[in-house]
Amino acid sequence: MPNLIYLLEHYGVLIVFGIVLVEQLGLPIPAFPILVVAGALAVDGDMNGGLVLAAALGACLISDFTWFRAGRHFGKRILRLLCRISLSPDYCVSQTEDKFKRWGPKALIVSKFVPGFNTVAAPMSGALGTPPGLFFLYAGLGALLWSGTGIVVGVIFHASVQQVLDLLSTMGSTALLMLATLLGLFLLYKFLERRRFRQALQIERIGIDELLELIEQGEEPLMVDARSATAQALEPAVPGALFFNGKEPVPAMIAMDKDRHIIVYCSCPNDVTAAQVAKLLHQHGFHRAKPLHGGLDAWNAAYRSDQPSPASLLGEGMPS
Repeated sequence: MPNLIYLLEHYGVLIVFGIVLVEQLGLPIPAFPILVVAGALAVDGDMNGGLVLAAALGACLISDFTWFRAGRHFGKRILRLLCRISLSPDYCVSQTEDKFKRWGPKALIVSKFVPGFNTVAAPMSGALGTPPGLFFLYAGLGALLWSGTGIVVGVIFHASVQQVLDLLSTMGSTALLMLATLLGLFLLYKFLERRRFRQALQIERIGIDELLELIEQGEEPLMVDARSATAQALEPAVPGALFFNGKEPVPAMIAMDKDRHIIVYCSCPNDVTAAQVAKLLHQHGFHRAKPLHGGLDAWNAAYRSDQPSPASLLGEGMPS
């Protein structure tokens, strides 16, 4: 088996293109280190720095445009899909939606440096209707900044990087096995991190059928919308729901009966944000607060156009 240095010297540009492409498409493979290595090799002429930059830039734009088109076509659904398949914690969407809305397409310039943000920036641009020309401008600047930074870091620290590469070259194919092991450990860490995150949000959920029974019994549960403002712009809220997007219950809830049923919903994978808010409400004495299993999708599916409207079933007792 050829050693690592041989592969980098003869196929380095293709390796950079492939690794950057799959990472930007969503696989948890760290691509920034390979840019650093490529920058170090470019100092001694073992790789062409210009071709490396072009390969990384091309891979970023291919991936970004793919997710941009997916966001334009599928909207919010593609964002939920990304977090379902990602090994990063599920809050990657819910915590970055409003950041993107605040900065707009300009956020693409720095998105690749922010874990989680990079996952949703391109599809969110498409979902929010960013013009393609503007998207390519900021996505291109962001890809150039990210790729160039990695290469420049390699140039600056090329002596140290070269020492590591020389050590690996003496190991032959063992170096490839060691790097594969490190990658496996990294993936295992991300998997355990995700599982730990989800276990921390274990809380009793309420299904849509149970919620319907409460409404039919005249309980008038309070619906709390835990989505970000950006998510609300993409999809209408449940009629009469209170909007919660902070660290404390909204003022309208302070004087409420602590025994009232409170149903918290969101539109993120695994009802993560709703579970977070429900746990917070428990801390403030609202012990009947529960996240809605399936979130807004479950609610909308239960109230299609051929069924009674949610507003009529919830009644007039819902605070606004």
